[in-house]
Amino acid sequence: MSQPIKLAVLISGNGTTLQNLIDHIQAGKLCAEIVVVISSKPGAYGLVRAQRHGIPTHVVPRKAFADLTRFNEAINQILHSYAPDLIVLAGFLSLFQPAEPYRGKVMNIHPALIPAFCGKGYYGRRVHQAVLDYGVKISGCTVHFIDEHYDSGPIILQSAVPVKDDDTVETLAARVFQEECKLYPRAIQLYAEGKLRVEGRRVKICEDDADT
Repeated sequence: MSQPIKLAVLISGNGTTLQNLIDHIQAGKLCAEIVVVISSKPGAYGLVRAQRHGIPTHVVPRKAFADLTRFNEAINQILHSYAPDLIVLAGFLSLFQPAEPYRGKVMNIHPALIPAFCGKGYYGRRVHQAVLDYGVKISGCTVHFIDEHYDSGPIILQSAVPVKDDDTVETLAARVFQEECKLYPRAIQLYAEGKLRVEGRRVKICEDDADT
């Protein structure tokens, strides 16, 4: 394995996904270094998690900018100073528009099986409530590269979980999050090893193409 890849993590809230990545890195299960955490909300607890581990943090409040373009320009300016190899969205609630050097280098995880229950407005509890209201039997999570729309970029990995008859939003969310905690680090590790190839809307895992 070569040197750890440099990750920038974008958050808006509690930072549970961020903590999961930190834990995997510290356990030697993910060859990466988180070089910066950027939050769109000043009070996000994820900032505390990052600071406890000595990770530099920045706050770029969405409400401080008149439009999405200027908001993203401010984020990209910070990113330039850290030169991450990969940008990871971890509960980031705004539409991120990466600068040219980062096109194709931004991942997100969504708590449902895209293309179901995704898009603008589908986040957090809303996703799981929609799953329960619709009555589907299977849900899960999806790791994907981002594009210019919410939850529509090429899919990297997916994992399914059963939806039980007695599920609540909380129990379903907990079951999906258990899968997220395994799937996201795996996808990042595949990227770090140079094993992901994007061909149109398909992401191929090329196990024999990179050194391990």
